[in-house]
Amino acid sequence: LQLGLQRGDRLVVSAEGSDAAALLQALQGVMTRLTAQEQTDAALAAQKAQAQRSENNWQPPGHPLEVAGISASPGLAIGQVHVLTHGLPAIPDHPLALAEAGDKLHAALADTRAELAKLAEDTAQRLGNAEAAIFKAQAELLSDTDLITLSCQLMVEGHGVAWSWHQAVERLADRLAALGNQLLAARAADLRDVGRRVLGKIDPSLQATTLSDLPDNCILLASDLSPSDTAGLDTNKVIGLATAQGGPTSHTAILARTLGLPALVAGGPGLLGVANGTAAILDGQAGRLYLNPGEADLKSARDWMAQQQLRKEREEAERSLPAQTRDGHSVEVAANVNRPDQVAAAIAAGAEGVGLMRTEFLFLERDDSPDEEEQFATYQAMLQALEGRPLIVRTLDIGGDKQVPYLNLPHEENPFLGMRGARLLLRRRDLLEPQLRALYRAARGGQPLSIMFPMITSLKEITRLKGLCEGIRRELNAPVVPIGIMVEVPAAATLADKLAEHVDFFSIGTNDLTQYALAIDRQHPELAAEADSLHPAVLRLIHQTVQGAAQHGRWVGVCGGIAGDPFGAALLTGLGVNELSMSPRDIASVKARLRGSDFAKLADLAQQALDCDSAEEVRALQSLLS
Repeated sequence: LQLGLQRGDRLVVSAEGSDAAALLQALQGVMTRLTAQEQTDAALAAQKAQAQRSENNWQPPGHPLEVAGISASPGLAIGQVHVLTHGLPAIPDHPLALAEAGDKLHAALADTRAELAKLAEDTAQRLGNAEAAIFKAQAELLSDTDLITLSCQLMVEGHGVAWSWHQAVERLADRLAALGNQLLAARAADLRDVGRRVLGKIDPSLQATTLSDLPDNCILLASDLSPSDTAGLDTNKVIGLATAQGGPTSHTAILARTLGLPALVAGGPGLLGVANGTAAILDGQAGRLYLNPGEADLKSARDWMAQQQLRKEREEAERSLPAQTRDGHSVEVAANVNRPDQVAAAIAAGAEGVGLMRTEFLFLERDDSPDEEEQFATYQAMLQALEGRPLIVRTLDIGGDKQVPYLNLPHEENPFLGMRGARLLLRRRDLLEPQLRALYRAARGGQPLSIMFPMITSLKEITRLKGLCEGIRRELNAPVVPIGIMVEVPAAATLADKLAEHVDFFSIGTNDLTQYALAIDRQHPELAAEADSLHPAVLRLIHQTVQGAAQHGRWVGVCGGIAGDPFGAALLTGLGVNELSMSPRDIASVKARLRGSDFAKLADLAQQALDCDSAEEVRALQSLLS
């Protein structure tokens, strides 16, 4: 962070010791992944927000005074402004004996780590694992040797513990904020946030001001909000957020989106000059705060909000109904999940099964591979949680952006075009065979289980994998289970009519298929938003896959990102896709869109999309859906 590296900068990293090579390989994987992934997530979120804006945009009929910012979280909020003055009191400088001071700082850091671990656990339960990772990353900041060293140096010079810690945090945060990099500036906010927590442990009188005494129905204005402040907001009182600083990639913006709070960022210092109690409308989609709106503006906003709320309530109430179009065409809607404990929530959200279990999560964030028994227990628990609903398990999909250091895979200049998916499994039988044995053992319980292989490019790969499956099945006296493949590369799509003769089903991974079809690295910070899965070239590959599968009576699913986009799901249905698997939170809206459509019209719309010249032209077809 402190180097202030920009994309494209050259960096030399060295290490010493017997495990230096493995360490450097692991470190390189982390370094090249994190910033790119964060920027990619922001770009894709912006792409999704743009699609929402094109479909659900509100405009005030009058001309109220407005404060312009950047959209951070969509939605409208009508309330009264409450300006948060979030400042720390003066930090006292009370020197202590060095031993006592060191113990005090050590204890404060330990208590803060424990507090952040609890906050991460609570956030995971309320909001999700991705949001909880924000606080796990904050805990890592407490191990920064520069931060600890500077604090200790200041104490050695005769300063107090709290004063030294605060100075160290502010100096390092100022250094990050001054680098002119939006992502690094956001991490400066994280550093100050965690720094305030430690201050409160050193001296309880320095605990940050709580946000528990806010007025009802308030739109909170602040210079910036820390991630922990945002995660802990009482959403019964706070209905929207607007900050003078920050950006759409900040952790605060991410949490606001997860909480469903309309929010804007980068509203400028003028935002803080708004008087408390001022009536306002916050439009998170447009990134605008409208002050003292007229009656016509308020009525228009209320009507728009009421329509959106009714739509959402209707979708939620009907989430367990099948996705059947008005003219009787049915599509199965399933969920993408990683662990057995996620199944109950997916079913409650309306999932009819699990269309994609990503087994690589069994292998990540650990020091060795899970053995056959551990995998068997996981697959068995997944089947039990589904209570007879179908489960499709994707075998280990390591490579590309998912690297596992302990597997000691060779370094590749372009891992997305290298040893990943089925290519790796066929070369590492020590990974494939325990997984297949665990899966076939789980299948002996009689629950519906299918096995799916990733990154298939040729018939030879399919025959070799099926041969291994059959050998293990016979050895274990297990039942025959459906075997399918992921269609993620153009080669598999164009050979669909040939491959369908040898497999039971296809599942199209549109994220990778888009990446390979458009030759755009989906982690590229500048190009990721252009990797739109509704590009006509991608839709044509999907159409070709469906046609090839139909020649042999095979069904086709989609488990990529556009399956969870209501408009994308509508187009996929029109193209003849039989199953859609998505994040559980997207199920209700996708089902509602399909139930409100006619299959004949969707088929016609899909044909129009195939004839379009660009993804933008395809998305413009949304206006033709009723």
